[in-house]
Amino acid sequence: MSEILRRHVAAFNDRDLTTLLAGFTDDAVWITGTTVARGRAELADLFESAMTQLLPTLTIDEILIDGDRMAAQLTERLTHGGEEHTFPIAGFYRLRNGRIASAKIYREGSAERD
Repeated sequence: MSEILRRHVAAFNDRDLTTLLAGFTDDAVWITGTTVARGRAELADLFESAMTQLLPTLTIDEILIDGDRMAAQLTERLTHGGEEHTFPIAGFYRLRNGRIASAKIYREGSAERD
């Protein structure tokens, strides 16, 4: 199961949108902050934008798996304004048939409060 996330992160870091999207179910949902992407077309827009604007890279720090659920701690690195920034990320994933069916991603400093 951890290979699913490893392939996802490798495709993201390689800017390989085709391989990245192949790792999702057709009806996948991705939630980051207030952004919600549903289905492959919206996921393609979301990831293409993320991959080309700030050129972030991800590193997997830790993965926990329980059945069809996976939680991961990652580190995101990007350069903005000539400065390198590092952000801890927590990702919570639901898997189906060897693909990501849904994900909720939290970046340090971006958690929403009710």
